[in-house]
Amino acid sequence: MTLRPSRRASTLLLAGLTAATLVACSPPSKESSGSSTSGGSGGGDAASATSAAALGGLDKLVEAAKKEGTLNVIALPPDWANYGAIIKAFEAKYGVKVVSDQPDADSATEIATAERLKGQSKAPDVFDLGGVVALANTDKYAAYQVERFDEIPAQYKDPNGLWVNDYGGYMAIGYDSAKVPAITSVDDLLKPEFKGKVALNGDPLKAAAGFAGVQMVSLAKGGTLDDITKAVDFFGELKKAGNLIPVDPTSATVESGATPVVINWDYLNAAHTAKVPSWKVWVPDNAIVAGYYFQAINKDAPHPAAARLWQEFLYSDEGQNLWLNGGARPVLMDAMTKAGTIDTSAADKLPKAVGEPMVSTTEQTDKAKAYLTANWAKAVG
Repeated sequence: MTLRPSRRASTLLLAGLTAATLVACSPPSKESSGSSTSGGSGGGDAASATSAAALGGLDKLVEAAKKEGTLNVIALPPDWANYGAIIKAFEAKYGVKVVSDQPDADSATEIATAERLKGQSKAPDVFDLGGVVALANTDKYAAYQVERFDEIPAQYKDPNGLWVNDYGGYMAIGYDSAKVPAITSVDDLLKPEFKGKVALNGDPLKAAAGFAGVQMVSLAKGGTLDDITKAVDFFGELKKAGNLIPVDPTSATVESGATPVVINWDYLNAAHTAKVPSWKVWVPDNAIVAGYYFQAINKDAPHPAAARLWQEFLYSDEGQNLWLNGGARPVLMDAMTKAGTIDTSAADKLPKAVGEPMVSTTEQTDKAKAYLTANWAKAVG
């Protein structure tokens, strides 16, 4: 899984609420979409279906999706949360070709592309979005409830199925154990051994990953999600000591050793172990800041049946476990653990976390952002 700030790190929503600010191209020449008035070449009533049952059941949905033959996805890097394997599994299972456009695009580009290609056969059928963009564009989604909708906790879905959280993770500190000592406390980062080695993934005033990193440090230092005074002071000390470096970490910087310590989501950090075997991931005890992405169907999807079948696949045991094998925490993980359908070997590989995941309310997020706006530059520059 490659770490791409431009694609994902700056767009994840903190615990399903609000986070950071986010960010179009001239339109191409019009083309015939070949779609029916129902919204797809083989969708029948799929464009208005709010469940598989509305189409006569999952078998009928599969039949309609196979008739359409294509699913358009956007902004899904194959090495991000195991999406490459997910796409291949979907194609193999249903015989529907997946066309992946702009895999490194950000969430705002997903929406802009859908608007630019509206009515065309190349428009995206589905979205995988960071929360700020997701919640600002709910008028562009089709309401749909997968067969397992009731198993998804209420706080992780729109009650009508306009959007559903899909996968996410916890904020963590990743480090190359061959280059720095083991990290057992946030304060370890202030030690001389970490001089010129600590990177925060993104400006916390703009990037949700950076913002969540500040909140994680706040909790670890005895602060709260909204009172981040101690965290800002800490990063100021880190900068003064010469330990904090102004580098946006990537897979390349980790592999080269330019960023031996990275504050980022645990599943992005954990991905570095594939090429850096000495890479470790640590989540501070009782300082768990969680975040999830949002899944939605384009209401103008050119392949409405395939779009809905994709959702069914993603929220099946197979789809959820594929995300888990990519190091992400699927939204149905608790339900699957209780049911005994979770991939235990993949779950056991997740970074250990002690304590309850913290949910940042809108009010807490706004208060923390206001303090950052007034004080971050003064403390860190």
